[in-house]
Amino acid sequence: MVADTIKGAAPRLVATIVSSYISHHNLSPEQIPELIASVHRSIAGLGSPVEVQAALTPAVSVRRSVQRDVVICLDCGWKGKMLRRHLTTRHGLSAEEYLKRWSLPADHPLTAPNYSEQRSVLAKQLGLGRGGRNANGGRRRRARGG
Repeated sequence: MVADTIKGAAPRLVATIVSSYISHHNLSPEQIPELIASVHRSIAGLGSPVEVQAALTPAVSVRRSVQRDVVICLDCGWKGKMLRRHLTTRHGLSAEEYLKRWSLPADHPLTAPNYSEQRSVLAKQLGLGRGGRNANGGRRRRARGG
């Protein structure tokens, strides 16, 4: 069965890829034929047109994805205060790719509004964002003791 599928692709390339994979991963002998077939299909499919994916269906509506205390991932329905880390670790997407994927505007929030407000209040209390340098070149004047 596997021998019939290898005729089209470069057998040496398939063998090199499979042997390299097997040397770095633990596989049972029953998994090897499927691995060979999978690598062959991948190589044979190179250069062919990519299939167009069906229209994406969000886990929740775009309108309901932003709530006061949580934001919800449209891909999987995950709820959290911030989506950026979730998008990169779970889906391998940057924020821009996620927004483009779902045709969302660039100002669509990826952070829960209440959480953003909490962070803003904390930053203001700490004095962040007030311009760290003085008018005299960024150096503070020392008081002369005398």
